[in-house]
This record gives sequence, C-alpha cells and structure tokens, in this order.
Amino acid sequence: MIAMTTFLFVLLLALLILLFLRQLWSRRHLPPGPLALPLIGTLGAYGISFQEDYISKHVKQYGNILTIWAGPQLFIVLSGFKTVKEGMTSFPEEFSDRLDNPLMTALGKERGIILSNGHTWKQQRYIAITSLRKLGLGKKSVEHQIEDAAQTLIEAFRQTKGQPFDPSISVINAVCNVICALSFGHQFAPEDENFQNLIQALESIVKLTGNFFYLMYNVFPRLMGYLPGPHKKALASVDLIVSFAKQEIEKHKEFHALHEPQDFIDYYLLQMEKSKNDPNSTYNKDNLAVCICDFFGAGTDTTFATLKWALLLLANHPDIQEKVQKEIEDVFGFSGSISYQDRKKLPYTNAVIHEMQRVKYVLLFGVPRQSIKDVKMRGYHIPKRTVIIPDLRSVLLDPEQWETPEEFNPNHFLDKDGKFMEREEFLPFGIGVRACVGQQLARIEIFIFLTSLLRAFSFRLPEGVKELNEAPIVKVTLHPHPYKLCAIPTKA
Repeated sequence: MIAMTTFLFVLLLALLILLFLRQLWSRRHLPPGPLALPLIGTLGAYGISFQEDYISKHVKQYGNILTIWAGPQLFIVLSGFKTVKEGMTSFPEEFSDRLDNPLMTALGKERGIILSNGHTWKQQRYIAITSLRKLGLGKKSVEHQIEDAAQTLIEAFRQTKGQPFDPSISVINAVCNVICALSFGHQFAPEDENFQNLIQALESIVKLTGNFFYLMYNVFPRLMGYLPGPHKKALASVDLIVSFAKQEIEKHKEFHALHEPQDFIDYYLLQMEKSKNDPNSTYNKDNLAVCICDFFGAGTDTTFATLKWALLLLANHPDIQEKVQKEIEDVFGFSGSISYQDRKKLPYTNAVIHEMQRVKYVLLFGVPRQSIKDVKMRGYHIPKRTVIIPDLRSVLLDPEQWETPEEFNPNHFLDKDGKFMEREEFLPFGIGVRACVGQQLARIEIFIFLTSLLRAFSFRLPEGVKELNEAPIVKVTLHPHPYKLCAIPTKA
C-alpha cells in the first residue's frame, strides 16, 4: 500500500514537472515575467487589484513589456509612455477588443459602448461621440447643465457653515446629475428616491470590479450563478439602471422631440429613425439603454474620485490653492460665469487641474483591451485573445517624462514664461481607438466644478489636523480614504 502511494505520488510529481517544462517551452516567445505555475498562474496574480505597486515592481525586474498569468488567462502589460504609445498606436485594430470573460458578458450583454466589440461597438461609439459634440452647443448645452450642478454643489457646501464635513455625498450627487442631464435632459433633486437608488446601484457595480467574487465568477460562472454574493447585487444593479433608462426612453418617445433633440436619448432615437431600414443597424432600444448605463458607469465614479482627490490636494496645499484663487480673482473677479473656454485665460489654474489628474490618477492601470489576432511587438509574440493592459499609471508617473513624477507639481504643465503646456504624456483618458468617449465631458466638468468652488470657498483642514491622508484605497478605482475639510466662504 505504501509502495503504491509512493509510486502515485512520484508519477503525479513527474507529470507536473513535465507539464511545467512543456509550459515553459510553449511560452518561450512571450515577453518575460514572474514565474507562472501550471493551473495557478503567476503567484499573487489574483491579488493584483489590491497592490498599487504590483506591476511597477515587476517592470523594474523584467522590463516595460511584461507577462502575467491569472490562472490560464494571459495578460501582457505595456508600461511607460513610449511602450504604451507604441502598442496602442501601432496596433490600433489588433488591440481594439474589450475583455471577453463571463462577468463582463453578463454585465454588458455585449451591448452599448464599453463592453461591445466589432460593428456594434463602432456604431454605438459613433452615436455617442456625435451626440456629445452636438450637446456641447447651444443655450441648453451640457456645459450650462454642469454650471447648474456646480451651483447646487456650492449651496450644499454653504450649508456646512464652515464646519468640518465629508464632501462625498454632495459631490457624487452633483456628478451623477450631470450624467442625468446628458442622458435624460434633466436633473434630479438629491433627495429623489429613484435618483438615490441609481447612485446605490452604481456603487454596487463599482465595488464588484476586481474583488474576489469578480475573479471567482470568471473562473466558475455557472457555479457562481447559484451562489449568493455581491456579484448578484451588481448584476441586479445593472438591470435596475437599464430599466430606469428604458422608462426615460419611453417618456422621450411619448413627447417625441426629435425635431429639436435636447439630450442623448433624443439624438439616439433620431438615429434609430434614420436607420430603421438598414438591416445591419445596431441602433435599438436595448443598445440605447446599455449606452446610458455605460455613461453612468464610466462617467460617474472616475470623475467623483477625481474631484475628491482635488479637494484633498487643495486642502493639503494651501499655497497652491491661494495662487489659483488669486488668478481667478484677477481675471474674472467674483461675479459672472466661467466657461470651459476660459481655461486659456487661467494657465496656472489649468496646470493645477491637469497635475491633480496626473499625480492622483484614479485607475489602478488603464482599461484592459484584448487582442483580436496574433501580434509581434519588439520581437515578442502576443497571441490572439491575450488581455492587453496599457498601464496608464506608469505613463503619468514615468520618470523619463516628468521632472518630479511622485510630487504634486503644477510646473509640469507650465513653460518658463508661466504659459500652459499641453503634454503628449498626459493620458488619463487613454489613447487610441478605445480612448474614453466622454473625456471632453469630464474635462469640462472638472474645470467648471473646481473653478466654481474655488470662487466660493477656501478649503481648509479641520482644527488639529496637520494633513489629510494622500494614500489611496487600492481597488480598480483609487479613491482617497474618507476625510473631512472645511469650506470657508470667500469674501465675495
């Protein structure tokens, strides 16, 4: 009996060694990377979402093109500005697909913009870009809607009467209402029950990405379909947002304002009408509803996190805050509105806003892509269906591009004469054909919110607090730890 057990153990060990050697041979043309064991993959790969420096540590050892295995799934990481730019611009079509995994399919149902591919993705992206461009014009433009949301946010801050408070609830309400204005043509009162249900649904989806249940669902999708957990809540939350969007779509159909479109739903319904005789059209109610879900998913949490980091940095750096306020006061005083075009008159303010987004980039890395065919890059073989991670964090912190990459330094965006400089290396919204559809909206939103708030308040640390914690809570989106600050009304 002992001999048989020993024999089986030796046989199993020999098979594992043979499997390991075969694996090494089959992967010899891949980029280098940490040791990957059979079935398990790269040790610690499943913890990648909770280690801010996971990728950067391996890049130092293996170089700017890195192989990581999460179980049987191959990931290729592109790190640093030059490598990311080369990968995303040299292979725009080859690296154009989104992740094809069970949970992404369940969440997106291969509809909308973010999680669709091919012809569907191209059409949905087209209508999103053209609609956003058109909504930027006119008296009821999205910019005016953002100004309204900013005034509501100012009033919420004013209610704190200079006492320490957590700005999170007021900020998420304002940011979410901008997406409502874009999508539906109107905003909601913060206390509206449906509006708050929408925000809670978004939080459920964000919490799922990158955690243990996310990974388990992708490995055992059928089993997880029967088990309770946050994945069930996230899937239900997607259904809630889609259902909410469809209700708004029906209201728009009833009032039929296609002759004078006022929001994204109007423009999309107009496109549906134009394409009704095209058998290849993917413009339909289901895709429209998921597009709206995408706007909320992509346009709320990232801007919310950016604004929270911005307020924290302003409170921690009163000297920089005062210079911004002085520039705004010198150019505009305390009355009248400031438009996004006015950023050209505010070079220091514009530099500070860019630097906030650079030094406190809100994603752990870039949004993953998937290769649609075999590719050879820098002599390495990248197989079809490989997950490509353009590490945008490494671009924004690249020591070859930025003078003081780890420091909050607005001079990164100013020339020797104090004029604002556009930087090719500033890529918080991605690069290539899958760059963020709503990046212009986000830029306008961040600029108007921050300039409006800084005209109304000075942000100070609570009494007894020397500095707010600048370390992030490490998940797929990096938020600051909860904090309180004081919004002291300006002399205006």
